Amino acid sequence: MNTVAVEKAGEIAIFTLNRPQKYNAVNPDMVRALNETMMEFMEDKSLRVGIITGAGEKAFCSGADVKEWLPYVKATADRPWRIPPILTRGQYVTKPLIAAVNGIAYGMGGEIAMACDLRIAADTAVFRWPEPTLGILPRMGGTQRLPRLVGYGRAMEILLTNEKVDAQRALQDGLVQKVVPKENLMKEAVGLAQKICGLAPLAVENIKRCIRFGVEMDLEDGLDLENRLGMALYETEDYTEGRAALLEKRAPKFKGK
Repeated sequence: MNTVAVEKAGEIAIFTLNRPQKYNAVNPDMVRALNETMMEFMEDKSLRVGIITGAGEKAFCSGADVKEWLPYVKATADRPWRIPPILTRGQYVTKPLIAAVNGIAYGMGGEIAMACDLRIAADTAVFRWPEPTLGILPRMGGTQRLPRLVGYGRAMEILLTNEKVDAQRALQDGLVQKVVPKENLMKEAVGLAQKICGLAPLAVENIKRCIRFGVEMDLEDGLDLENRLGMALYETEDYTEGRAALLEKRAPKFKGK
């Protein structure tokens, strides 16, 4: 079984974490598959937006599959293995990613969701980072992304108390942007992706770049990045098309050029 199933729906790619019998727990094969599929997604010019969700009824991703990782960890004890940066650093994925969190999102599962640009949660979703109960810490961005999303104090509370964060509290905290009935989750995620697909591809890509990198810069450097990337867009065919469509009162036909 492919640990990450990929489906294309027009300009949208849907990536399904596909180990439902293990609640989509992450094993080494899934890490490799995610890395490969994200690379292919970025290189495929026909695809504009990605959606990541989980197979089955109960889980988005239950975290690391400890049993499958133990032999690997022991074999590489003298050279600790690093998670591929395309997973841990969402800014390397140039196109927007939406997490459709359909159930529990524990440990690595929550970190995969946070690596996405937008998160929609089913009303049954629950987030939790149980790594400290195993004597370790979240190592796929958990300690860095969570405080950026929910604030310093709230992140400390969640990570230091092993708190389960249900969908409504996640919405209140800013961890997710929307909570919907589970049966409507994929419809909402696809609808959001379609809205993004209606915009100019190069503008979308550069807005993501400005936000992803800008939040880690001081304001002056962030404004400089915004200006440099923004000025370059005036030289694109998409800008010419967007301006013409506005004057002619019609829908634009962007080409990402």
